[in-house]
Amino acid sequence: MNSDRSIRISRVMHATTSEGPGLRTAVWTQGCSIRCQHCINPQLFSPTGGREVLVRAIIIDAVDAGVEGLTLLGGEPLDQAGPCADLAAEAQAAGLGVICFTGYTFEQALHFADADRLFASVDLVIDGPYQAALVDDDRALVGSSNQRFIYLTDRYCDYDPVQTPERFEVRVSSTGEIDLAGFLTEEQLSKIADGLESRRRRRPTA
Repeated sequence: MNSDRSIRISRVMHATTSEGPGLRTAVWTQGCSIRCQHCINPQLFSPTGGREVLVRAIIIDAVDAGVEGLTLLGGEPLDQAGPCADLAAEAQAAGLGVICFTGYTFEQALHFADADRLFASVDLVIDGPYQAALVDDDRALVGSSNQRFIYLTDRYCDYDPVQTPERFEVRVSSTGEIDLAGFLTEEQLSKIADGLESRRRRRPTA
């Protein structure tokens, strides 16, 4: 475990309820070697985008936010398995539960360097690439029926994605920057964009 290590991320959202059970810190890693067709985050494909942050800084902010757990998304976390392993270990040491998404199957992911170290600190893996032909509207957190919930510990064994309503969040900062969390269809994204544009047009000018 190396808390002085950095990880390349696209963004972090603290205190979200849309990326797993309870109040969570969600970390979107930058870079994806899978590049699923119809991916909702194509801006995360490039491994040179985003920014470098220290592992310990993420955990300090997560603890300060009073969250129950950490969720690793992407991008593709396995493309940075080493830094993600350090982040997961730090989260575990702080008493946080850890969920890790991967577009690889769990069996494929095990062949990555540092995957064993990463999964040693993960409670729940959600695996598999998004497949548009297998759209799944019945389970929270996933978009297609091939994706699996693999419980590595008992921490989230009572979490039932079928009984959990799908959630998404839209946050607008004081500077007007928009941040989204949760699984959104292209139709939902379009409606949000149209709604924001409508409000912008109605806003009175000085």
